[in-house]
This record gives sequence, C-alpha cells and structure tokens, in this order.
Amino acid sequence: MEESVYKLIEVVGFSETSWEDAAKAAVKSVDKSIRDMRVAEVLEMDMRLEDNRIVGYRTKLKVSFKLE
Repeated sequence: MEESVYKLIEVVGFSETSWEDAAKAAVKSVDKSIRDMRVAEVLEMDMRLEDNRIVGYRTKLKVSFKLE
C-alpha cells in the first residue's frame, strides 16, 4: 500500500446568506490554489453583527489536502 502525507490548513469563509454558503465560499477559494483536497471539517460558525442585526455568516474550516 502506498503511503500518503496530508497537510491541514484553516480558512474562514463569509456569506451574507448562510453558514453553508460561507463554507462553500471557503472551499471554492481554496480550490483555486490547492489541488487534491480530501476533507473539510467545520470548526466554528459565527455571525457578523452591525447595529444588533445579523449582516453575515462566517464558517471556519480545517481543510486537508494530499502532498505530492
């Protein structure tokens, strides 16, 4: 069996509509510069507030990808 090594990075995505869209935005952004992503794990979710109103959603992900 072939041995593999993976690297982990943390990223934060933002969306004005939902935590799910924020996570998708983060993965889409990482996909532009990283190949062979394997897993994205949600670490935290929070909201950005202005004047006591929700103006956006942030999702923090831990993303793993295979090193070549």
